[in-house]
Amino acid sequence: MNRSDVLRLAQPSLRRFAPGVLLGVLSALCAVGLLATAAWLITRAAEQPPILYLSAAMVAVRAFALGRATFRYLERLVSHDAAFATMPELRVGVYERLVPVSPDGLGRARRGDLLSRLVSDVDEQQNLPLRVLQPLLVSGLTAVVAVVVVWIILPAAGIVLLIALLLAFVLGTAANAAVSARAERSLAGLRGRYRAELGDHLENLDLLIAYGAEARSRAALAEADARLTRALVRRSAGAGITAALVTLLAGAATILILVVGVPQLGQGGFDGPALALIALVPLAVFEVFAMIPLAAGAWRQVAASAERIASVVPDAVPAGIPAEGGAGDRALRPVPDGPVSVALRDVSARWPGESADALQGFNLTVGPGDRILVRGASGSGKTTLAHVLVRFLEHGGRYELDGVDVREYPQDAVRQVVGLCEQRPHLFDDDIRQNLLFARDTATDDDLRAVLERVGLGEWLRERGGLTARVGERGALVSGGQAQRIALARALLAEFPVLVLDEPTANVDPERADALLDDLLRAAASADRAVLLISHTPVPEHLVTATVHLPTPTPR
Repeated sequence: MNRSDVLRLAQPSLRRFAPGVLLGVLSALCAVGLLATAAWLITRAAEQPPILYLSAAMVAVRAFALGRATFRYLERLVSHDAAFATMPELRVGVYERLVPVSPDGLGRARRGDLLSRLVSDVDEQQNLPLRVLQPLLVSGLTAVVAVVVVWIILPAAGIVLLIALLLAFVLGTAANAAVSARAERSLAGLRGRYRAELGDHLENLDLLIAYGAEARSRAALAEADARLTRALVRRSAGAGITAALVTLLAGAATILILVVGVPQLGQGGFDGPALALIALVPLAVFEVFAMIPLAAGAWRQVAASAERIASVVPDAVPAGIPAEGGAGDRALRPVPDGPVSVALRDVSARWPGESADALQGFNLTVGPGDRILVRGASGSGKTTLAHVLVRFLEHGGRYELDGVDVREYPQDAVRQVVGLCEQRPHLFDDDIRQNLLFARDTATDDDLRAVLERVGLGEWLRERGGLTARVGERGALVSGGQAQRIALARALLAEFPVLVLDEPTANVDPERADALLDDLLRAAASADRAVLLISHTPVPEHLVTATVHLPTPTPR
């Protein structure tokens, strides 16, 4: 996905976009017509003509006043509806491109910055039709109509108005760019950085306090906030200067029209009411025209946000990330039902962006009922192996499920066969029931209680008050061991034929690690399920059927 793809998804179709533009033009013309007609009516009424001569103008004033409000309301309704209608497609389009490369293909994107790209930067795209294209079209068409009408009444005044509008466009756009362009382009990135700093600070606050680093983290957060604030102030300053410049030119245009118009009074039917009409038209036209210089600033923000979205969504699957359809032109197979065997033959893998393999020449065979312990020192590729098994990472060598190369199966289907319980399982900020149901949404409360009993959380569940007890943000209200047990309960509900436990005791006190492993493996043990336990710490031999050692990769 590139920037043009993002902008294309953000722009409504012509069928939905055109009515908003038409209503906007009608509202703007009514605003200009209201001021011009009112000026003519007041001036003509001062001459005390028969009321019949004023009735048409009086009706026009009422019509323009009602039309301005009505068309404005309808324009806001229609144009926002059209802009909002593109957001689901854009969001879904972004997520559809992210899912195949997640989680390992997102590089080193910080969570807060990634969230900013997927929320704030996507939201910014609605301003492409609302604050960039539509204002340009509405203001441009209104200005053309106004110049033509004034030129018909007094050609010299039409030329003055045209020159003033051109100067407002050139000078207003240049002034806005000079003051605000850099700030507007940097706003999206600065928001992302601030949210990343804020997320890191809040998420790791207890650790920062424990190591005396909280003040330093807070200083980095304050610095990010200060930079964002400066950019916002500069953007506001640019908008203010632009508005002031446009207002100044509107006043100048009115004065110049009076200068060229007064000498023409009484010639060719040009009278006082006509002079009042053309003299006040610039005030209304420039009010509408002021959106054009600001549209340039809005475009810079939209383009910068689109660039940030495109940068996190790659055009192609990065090297090291599995691409769907790896079997070439052949149709992908359905995954086998029931028990599954896994075979790895000379498998190697590396993380995206790295030049060296994290896993080299690994061989392994796992069958139903096996409980295999994979041991290795830090850096030997244990987590890499886990991510290869669930197809988060591409691999060299051969990886088979029931004797068939795994690339011949859809990736999502492989993940229905091979399940992963990570070192730090993610728990949603919800109750226990909802943290389990997404693994099998048809499970009853009795099913959920039964699986929690299997993983040793039955008594704990009753003490917490049942399935409605909340676990806190990212599992803040449960211990590391309890989080691992909940993650295993989810895996058991999903009924994975192959289950990978990646360092399940990494966040558990050493004295409780053996008891946790014993409970986890006994709960997961089944004649139809293969269990792969990845750990760098010793595991009692009676809990596993075999042990495999991962050597540390050698540089190539």
